[in-house]
Amino acid sequence: MAFSSGGSDSDEVFGEINVTPLVDVMLVLLVTFIITAPMLTNTINVNLPDTQPTFQQKEPEKPTVISVDETGKVYIDKEGYPLVEIEAELIKRKTENPEIRLNLNADEKVNYGVIAKVMAAIERAGIDRLSFISEHEGN
Repeated sequence: MAFSSGGSDSDEVFGEINVTPLVDVMLVLLVTFIITAPMLTNTINVNLPDTQPTFQQKEPEKPTVISVDETGKVYIDKEGYPLVEIEAELIKRKTENPEIRLNLNADEKVNYGVIAKVMAAIERAGIDRLSFISEHEGN
């Protein structure tokens, strides 16, 4: 808003900042903080009951990884086995750990027949916890 300072021939303009709305907003904020600050610091004391410790839950065991490379060679936890010995090895591991979990990791160039034989050996060994590992194809 412009005001003139006297004469009609004067082109001098001077402006002032109206601080009244600013002061009003600051006072409203101050009152709001004064009212809400005590509510934030009040606490309620509660006597909680005592509890008995529960049993320790053990960490889940790391799953056994079965890998098949592009040549069809089968590995159990990075140790190579012939395809005919896989079932016997899995049965042995199943008797040692009845809750055994398997992760099957196969190369994309491997013949599906080899993977089917490995999966059949897993089924005959009585292992029912099987996961397949794959890589996400980024587009």
